[in-house]
Amino acid sequence: MPTPPPQSDDRRVALVTGAGRGIGRAVAVRLAAEGYRVALTARSEDELRTTAALMATESLVLPADMLDPTAPDTVTAAVEQAWGPVSVLVANAGAGSSAPVAKLSDDLWASQLELNLTAPFRAVRRVVPAMVDHGWGRIVVVASMAAKRGEPYLGAYCAAKHGVLGLVRAAAAELAPTGVTANAVCPAYVDTAMTEGAVGAIVKFTGRSPADALRFLEQKQPIGRLITVDEVAETVWFCVANGGLNGQGINVDGGAVQG
Repeated sequence: MPTPPPQSDDRRVALVTGAGRGIGRAVAVRLAAEGYRVALTARSEDELRTTAALMATESLVLPADMLDPTAPDTVTAAVEQAWGPVSVLVANAGAGSSAPVAKLSDDLWASQLELNLTAPFRAVRRVVPAMVDHGWGRIVVVASMAAKRGEPYLGAYCAAKHGVLGLVRAAAAELAPTGVTANAVCPAYVDTAMTEGAVGAIVKFTGRSPADALRFLEQKQPIGRLITVDEVAETVWFCVANGGLNGQGINVDGGAVQG
């Protein structure tokens, strides 16, 4: 049987990064449907308020840039002041940039690791002590299939996502006796603005048409289509609801990587 979330309403507090659109928005709505009060953070306040309007429970809109080293602490402190400690963290904020390895600049390399690895690390580090104190917590990082395989022109992104999966596994091993779990959700190409960017990169580097580039990405999933944000959000909820799940990188990829 899945391990239920904390029974008292004051412990049903979630923080979702990158909650302004796409996967983050779908995750926030899903958590709200399960009775969580959800704190939303991303750079765009307008997008966050659109997300908040879709939710069935109380929300907290906290605009912030996860590239700011102080943001995880500032955002988490605001949640704690309003509602108490975070019991569920969904570290979803991230983005990919494309370049051939031979033309991958130091700046691009550093920015990709900062956003996709260091920023989630800072968020995890900030919420863990309170979770451990309360004997219950869920950490879910939205990684990528790029955490498990290489992709052309995505050297920095793949390195960062491989790294964040390692962080999740290490945290899971360390925190297992405390009632806190850590897992990663690893989607393939999802029907979001980020995939639109991937289409543009394929057009740039290969000369394919946008339609051909999109079909190429759809066919990378054996099911022949992009993954939906709701499919990813449902997997995130599975990680929250099931206390026996720990240290896993769960593929949401239509069967592309079986393992």
